Amino acid sequence: MKPKFREHKATLAVCQQRGEHRPPKIKKAHGGLDTDHKAPGRDSASAVFSAASADDVSAGSSAELPDRMSLMDVRLQAQEDEITLLKSSLADALRKLHVLDQQIPLIKQHLIAGMEPVLLPDVLVNALLEGSALMEETGSKPQCQGSEVEEREEDEGVQKEKENLWSSSVVEEHIHPTTIRSLQQSHQDLNGLTDELPGSSSQTRGSDSPGPPREQGPSQSIKMFIRGRPITMYIPSNILNYEDLKMDLPPEKLDLDWVYGYRGRDCRANLYVLPSGEAVYFIACVVVLYHITNRTQRHYRKHTDCVRCLAIHPDKVRVATGQTAGVDKDGKPFVYIWDSTTLATLHQIGLGTFERGVGSVAFSQADGGAFLCVIDDSNEHMLSVWDWAKQSRQVEVKSTNEAVLAVEFNPSDSNIIISCGKSHVYFWTLSAGTVTKKQGIFGKYKKPKFILCFVFSLTGDVLTGDSEGNILTWGKSTFQIMRQTRAHEGSVFTLCVLQGGALLSGGGKDRRIIRWSADLAPERECEIPEQFGAVRTIGNVDGEELLVGTTRNAILRGTFSDGFVAIVQGHVDEMWGLATHPFQNIFLTCGNDRQVCLWNSEEHSMDWSTTLEESGLCADFCPNGAVVSVGLNTGRWVVMDLQTRQIVSDLTDGNEQLSVMRYSPDGSFLAVGSHDNFIYIYSVTESGRRYTRFGKCTGHSSFITHLDWSKDGKYIMSNSGDYEILYWDVAGGCKLLRNRYESKDREWASYTCVLGFHVMGVWLEGSDGTDINALCRSHDEKLVAVADDFCKVHLFQYPCPKPKAPSHRYEGHGSHVTNVCFTHSDSHLLSMGGKDTCVLQWRVRGGGGARDGRASASSTSTSSPEPST
Repeated sequence: MKPKFREHKATLAVCQQRGEHRPPKIKKAHGGLDTDHKAPGRDSASAVFSAASADDVSAGSSAELPDRMSLMDVRLQAQEDEITLLKSSLADALRKLHVLDQQIPLIKQHLIAGMEPVLLPDVLVNALLEGSALMEETGSKPQCQGSEVEEREEDEGVQKEKENLWSSSVVEEHIHPTTIRSLQQSHQDLNGLTDELPGSSSQTRGSDSPGPPREQGPSQSIKMFIRGRPITMYIPSNILNYEDLKMDLPPEKLDLDWVYGYRGRDCRANLYVLPSGEAVYFIACVVVLYHITNRTQRHYRKHTDCVRCLAIHPDKVRVATGQTAGVDKDGKPFVYIWDSTTLATLHQIGLGTFERGVGSVAFSQADGGAFLCVIDDSNEHMLSVWDWAKQSRQVEVKSTNEAVLAVEFNPSDSNIIISCGKSHVYFWTLSAGTVTKKQGIFGKYKKPKFILCFVFSLTGDVLTGDSEGNILTWGKSTFQIMRQTRAHEGSVFTLCVLQGGALLSGGGKDRRIIRWSADLAPERECEIPEQFGAVRTIGNVDGEELLVGTTRNAILRGTFSDGFVAIVQGHVDEMWGLATHPFQNIFLTCGNDRQVCLWNSEEHSMDWSTTLEESGLCADFCPNGAVVSVGLNTGRWVVMDLQTRQIVSDLTDGNEQLSVMRYSPDGSFLAVGSHDNFIYIYSVTESGRRYTRFGKCTGHSSFITHLDWSKDGKYIMSNSGDYEILYWDVAGGCKLLRNRYESKDREWASYTCVLGFHVMGVWLEGSDGTDINALCRSHDEKLVAVADDFCKVHLFQYPCPKPKAPSHRYEGHGSHVTNVCFTHSDSHLLSMGGKDTCVLQWRVRGGGGARDGRASASSTSTSSPEPST
């Protein structure tokens, strides 16, 4: 994945995750092309999760209007970002000017009267310096309460300063930045004299004497710039020489252990059963081979963006998978052909040939699978035939401007290809390097809006399923309908021919699976549970047992007589909330689909799922492990009992979405971060079942994005949407600590704030400030994992306080990575994709530390080789 284009770049961008719905930004999504304004995200030309409904498909045939709209969205977003930054800069300036209003008159009186200079608190010096820098950048001038500050007038090139009337009624000169710097120098010199006096000693500073000792050169503090805005980071006392710090790769690495989820919502024909007993399917950038009996997974991970289609070679060993182009500068779609036994890549087809993405692939059957047919996602949906072993294209032709949903070779004649999609069925004939197209004739029958699927009967007829709920039988050479069979209420999403000639059909609206005889007489039927959605595709296991992929991203296993149970489940919309249990191998996820799911990371299964009234955006377990709190997108938050799944507490703070929930280390407090710029503090009693408002942290000038508690449970560190780092004294009444210097040595129970001295090195040079969505420090405080906007998971050493810190980088997600979290024992890391609806479980290996390597037999996992950098 190459760096994305940005209109604004920072010298060294350090920023925060912008919650679930930060100021809208074009986000990388799940396939196709579109723009998303609901959540933060990736680049302006984003690939998207298809929004097709269960019974309809969007054609997406013309790209000009969407591309123009996308460009306008980018420009609008740039303006909105500028407005947000200007607002935050103004709020910051006002806060600093308020400090000046209170302190400067007294100081100036001492200076003018010739009295002994007053030692300036460093917090004031820093406020003066930063305020002057801000005024130099914006061209603004300080205006004190109760005073009249007259504008400068320019007369013949000579500027005349008029008098400023201060509230103290003393006529004084305007304070220039040079004056501020001289004040700071005088303060340092006086401090030095004090230190040299006999009997003098350094004073222990608390909240009443917040300033640090005199500046020790550049090692005292460092500045980082986010889109031109400076942020001061104070160096902890235990770091004696910041410049000598060495940033190394962590000895630990990650191995993909398990993939949760399946992409059934907007993809077809993507579930097959191999002779090895493995089901092959895909989600995000990973092709999963799941052994049905042994409950193990292997993973093919060579794809660099979302996999969109899948085909099995006639030998049932080789597999072809096609991917989308994504949004990268040099991102291009292509097809991989690989060995399902060894996971070795055999060939890459079409790099630089296909546009936007690969929509459908199919192997020829009659000649032993020598050819591969590919239809891309360009406007014309180009159809090409390849001699894949030689990696040579035999023919290419424009297909149609309408959506194409399926393509197959005639199993008895490799010169005949059939494709279908929106309002069409095409019969293609290959001859001497050319291809001819004939359109199926509907005649007296109603032309459906979509032909969604088709198969070949044992007699050679073509059977199609359409959006009207009918199965149409087409003659071998007449290209006309011979028969119409009413099959389902709503669409016929899938057809599957069994060995004996029987036919299976899967319905959309009615969620039924029907078994038909060879002459299309219904024999048996069953209905899948409503919670799993409609039938998307059917895989035949052994003639009796079936695998069913559904539109709600589940894979079911069962028979007509015994019914079906889910063996793979997942979310169906963008996910943001992720939390791990404090002492068990379970974790919780929530997202825009309003589902709250509890997973077992050891058994690799979903323990339970429940549906809320609103979208869940954040979550945290109470330290006692009995309850979990979930923050919603309306300002409401609920506390759920893990055993009963019941809501034991239901409260609301404001009317904007919540972005972070965090319990104090001992569980006595809960901090709730909101998009209304406040942090609400609750005292927790009755084992996490009773909550009483304790206070509210007020001071951020933008929405809260991350927060962490100190180890003693008395303080909070928080980040906001305008790149602030603030510290709060909760025990002292939720007071804002004006001097951030005094928090430089404080120890934090967790570290999820993306802005902070200890994690400065996670930011890449040129980042725009929203490229890191989340990070998490391991419990042993040796590692920090980062979720970025480019589908990557990074593993850094902790701490990593210097720019350009090296990291191990891991691919697998097909969308912005919204969250990461270590398990309680640090044995595994969990990462969550946004639009790809995928949760990846990574095993932490190496490092020589004592990590809990417990795992059931089902945890065996093998992945295709992939270098990490």
